[in-house]
Amino acid sequence: MLAERARRLTPSPTLALAARARALRAQGIDVLSFTAGEPDFDTPERVKEAAIRALREGQTKYTDSGGIPELKSAICAKLKRDSGLAYESADVIASVGAKHTLYNVCAVLVDPGDEVLVPSPYWVSYTEQVRLCDGVPVVVPTDEARGFQLDLAALGRAVTPRTKLLILNSPNNPSGAVYPRADLERVAALALEHGFIVVSDECYDSLAYEGRVPSIATLGPEIKARTIVVNTCSKAYAMTGWRLGFAAGPREIIKAMSDLQGQCTSNPTSIAQWAAVEALGGPQDEVAKMAGEFDQRRRVIIAGLNRIPGWRCPMPQGAFYAFPDVSGLFGRRFNGRPLRGSADVTTFLLEAGRVAVVPGADFGSDRHLRISYACGLEQIREGLARIEAACAGLED
Repeated sequence: MLAERARRLTPSPTLALAARARALRAQGIDVLSFTAGEPDFDTPERVKEAAIRALREGQTKYTDSGGIPELKSAICAKLKRDSGLAYESADVIASVGAKHTLYNVCAVLVDPGDEVLVPSPYWVSYTEQVRLCDGVPVVVPTDEARGFQLDLAALGRAVTPRTKLLILNSPNNPSGAVYPRADLERVAALALEHGFIVVSDECYDSLAYEGRVPSIATLGPEIKARTIVVNTCSKAYAMTGWRLGFAAGPREIIKAMSDLQGQCTSNPTSIAQWAAVEALGGPQDEVAKMAGEFDQRRRVIIAGLNRIPGWRCPMPQGAFYAFPDVSGLFGRRFNGRPLRGSADVTTFLLEAGRVAVVPGADFGSDRHLRISYACGLEQIREGLARIEAACAGLED
């Protein structure tokens, strides 16, 4: 009965595990969840007030499918302010979250059989969206020894005549890696040589701890003309539920995305758009404060994870995820069963430690787990204690 594309779709493991943790808590079971990529901070008051004003002023009707002019102007100003990128309103689109934006990119660019390069580890939806559009995701490993930096030689070997897109995500979900300008220059040269398009997912650009995140689109007019920059209000402004993402890029592609959106979802929620105008254009003090608190949490959780026998975790440079290697636990037993991969370790931690995390297999590496530290220091310290106690009880 179902279409083939629906049968091959894999549900989001992050959302499933977050829902499982909530269900256990609803049963009275004390579970600490480190699954969701969602800041624990509240949306800034100024942003909420802007939404209330929009409601009271009657901004509750349909808008242009790609967003109101005021929001497009605010997006252009944000990209100029934070990245030095100059765009006009016709070059940008607002969508129902960055996930929607990224799907629209694939839908208007990927033909059946087209190949899309995806550095691993990767956000779980990239490969699924490519497959939904009948494309072929080509997973390219990164260099874990260098903190999951791009393996440029492997990337070059992965290019074929069918390569249509490369999806870059810096800061990276789940590894926290930030790609340096020198590496991006080599990627840009590769894209220009072979004629593929770069999708630059910069959703965590405000959460970098060791300097500004370079955008590949800043490396010259030639690569900018082949780059689609994707971002969101979700992370920087704690607006995950508002569902407001956006993209900037070549006008022909943006128009196609807007046309597609007009036939699917139409415009993002009008009230969310007006809230985003304030988020992007107003004072940015809350963003810097939130990044500072995530930095403190980052240091605590990475130090704690590296103290646990069998765990090894590099220091992330951005976002709010730890991506520890737990292969040192493989072969040890829980309830008489050996741990053989990230799913086993995830189940073990939930059952023995009442800690919910996400298996790394869903992000392209079965040796790792993704642990979100978008939660308070008290929960982080308690979670580390539970993990350490649970691992101490494993049988050899």
